[in-house]
Parts: sequence; structure tokens; C-alpha cells
Amino acid sequence: MTGNTYLPFARPAIVGREFEYIAEAIRNGSIAGGGLFMQRCEQWLERQLGARRVLLTHSCTAALEMAAILARVGPGDEVIMPSFTFSSTATAFVLRGATPVFIDIRPDTLNMDERLIEGAMTPRTKAIVVVHYAGVACEMDAIMALASAHELLVIEDAAQAHLSRYKGRALGAIGHFGCISFHETKNIISGEGGALIVNDPGYLERAEIIREKGTDRSRFFRGEIDKYTWQDIGSSYCPGEIVCGFLLAQLEQAEVICAKRRAIHDAYREGLADLATRGRITLPDAKGDDANGHIFWLLVDDESQRTGLLTYLRARGIHAVFHYVPLHSSPAGQRFGRAGGRLDVTNSVSARLVRLPLYLDLSRDDIARITTAVLDFFDSAKEQG
Repeated sequence: MTGNTYLPFARPAIVGREFEYIAEAIRNGSIAGGGLFMQRCEQWLERQLGARRVLLTHSCTAALEMAAILARVGPGDEVIMPSFTFSSTATAFVLRGATPVFIDIRPDTLNMDERLIEGAMTPRTKAIVVVHYAGVACEMDAIMALASAHELLVIEDAAQAHLSRYKGRALGAIGHFGCISFHETKNIISGEGGALIVNDPGYLERAEIIREKGTDRSRFFRGEIDKYTWQDIGSSYCPGEIVCGFLLAQLEQAEVICAKRRAIHDAYREGLADLATRGRITLPDAKGDDANGHIFWLLVDDESQRTGLLTYLRARGIHAVFHYVPLHSSPAGQRFGRAGGRLDVTNSVSARLVRLPLYLDLSRDDIARITTAVLDFFDSAKEQG
């Protein structure tokens, strides 16, 4: 590595009143789930997302698991989803006994190709799980219309898409359920954390029961019943108050955080535009203008070139990374799921994608250093060629 300061791929940031709220949560005398900070976070999210109900969870994985329970998927059922996603998207449904059916992605947004959904359907299809990659929206109008025509549920894995929008609507608040993440690598963070967005009022009461270990404890706390008891399956999905206090401070700065990340994203595009014009790399499509600036990715020619670029950047103190090993090619994916057609784009993208560092205090000088290193790599490769 050179003498330059090391630039990590991601770095969590303190943005406001995190320490103050954590101290307040402790002074309140109870730091378990269900407290005042959890309620304040849920109310903030409901207002900002235009959602009917938001239930905080201890992770987005937990939110997906709750969505799978609410969807009543089970053995023999199939759930259509992209292969280019994180394992949690699939495991939430595999835990219920359902089979993930993996379809290909679009080459422009790297989101599921909505034109392939209907061809992957069978009489056993129960739900469609969309993943808004890098905070860029899937084609939700077409997907919701298709789901309505076939009486299917739509679950939005919006882990990366908090405060991204589709035609003016918040991602996660369009399907029957939405799931978002506050993991420390995301825009708005709480270390670990997530939320289930319930957009269909018919599922509200059961969602609360599932989150409260299968009991109607939430109704008891609201004074609606004089005692609570076991009603359904569920688990312990609530986050504690210390986590929620930290999250509230982040939510209060959410628009500022996303604006800064979009500015970094735009600076990368500008710095690498000429390289893309010359056909040396592929950059994200401009359709991402309503996105939250979560990820900046680029595509190179092949896996060998990708390995070379990552090695070149690492030697210069820059930690860039690739992304998903497609689920359909993983050991668990082959054991628990199946491909719903050819996955040529997924296979190609997975071998060629590079993600550049993107975090809140990345300076313009840092961005210039990273883009210059990428340009230098391709210039040196051209000279060697």
C-alpha cells in the first residue's frame, strides 16, 4: 500500500443527537423493546414514507421473516425473486418451507426483470419479492398490476432503498409489505436494525402479534384488553431502546444524509463519465435519479479485469469490493430453490461488478483520489495492451 490514508469501503457516522438520546433512553429506566424511542421512530417513518403502519425490528432479516409469516407461505409454495440479492431475501421464505424461484435481472438497473415474472409463475406461486438494488426502484406499476391479476402478494425488500422513491411514492410503501434495513452499512443506521412496513390494513393486528412473540401484548399496552396471552406463532423481533435512540437521531438527519450520498454518487459519475463514454466501463443508468445514493457501482469487461482493478485499488489504500454471488449458484440456493429460466445477466453482472467506497464523510479529495486511481488502472491496462 502507498503512503495515502486508507479509504474503507464504508464507515458509520454520528450525525446528530445519538449520544444524547442513548443517555435519555437509559435515564427513562427501561431499555427493552417497545419504549418511547421505538414509538417515535415508527411515527417518524410512517409520516415520511406515507405508510399505514411501520413496525421496527432488530434487523431487515427479521422484517422479511415477519413478512413471510404474514404471507402464510409454507411447504409446496413458491416465491419469485431475483437471484442477485443477499441470502436473507431467500432464507426468510425457506424457513417457512417455501421454494425460492430465481429470475434474471435487468442490465440497466440490476433489478429483477419484470418481464420474466409471469413466465416463472406456476400454480404454486404465492408471492413476488422485489429487491430495489442500490436504492433504485423496480418497475413497481407493472409488478403490482401483474400481482393483482394473479392474486399474489408483493413484498418489497427495500433494505437498500430507505427514502428512495418511485413516481413520487416511497419504496417499501407500495407492495403489501416492505422491509428496510438500518444496518451500519446502510444510509440511515442503528448498528443493527430494520423495519416492517405494513401497507394492507388486513395484516396489522397479526403483524403486531408476530413481533411480540406470538402474543397480543401490544393491545394490552394500549389498554384494549386486561391481559395478554399467546395467540399465534411469532418471535422476539423488537429492537431495544438504546438502538432506537440512536436510530431516531439518524432519522432526524435522514434527508441531509441521503443528499450527501447522492452528491458523492454524482461526483463519481462525473469523474468516470469519460471512461464510460469510451466504452471501458458501464455506469449506473440515470434512472437512479430518485434513489438515495446508497451504492455506486460500475461494470468492467470480465472477472479477471475486476480482480485486477480491486487489487490495484487496494494497493493504493482504497477498499473497493464486488457484490453478490448469485443465490441460484450457491450451495443453499441449489438445495432450497430453483432457477425460473436463464440467468445470463445475473451471471455476467456478478462477475464484473465493482462497488466504490461511499460513506458520509468521504471528501471531494477522496473521491478525486478514487476516480483518478480507476482512470489510472485503465490507462495502464491500455498501455500494457
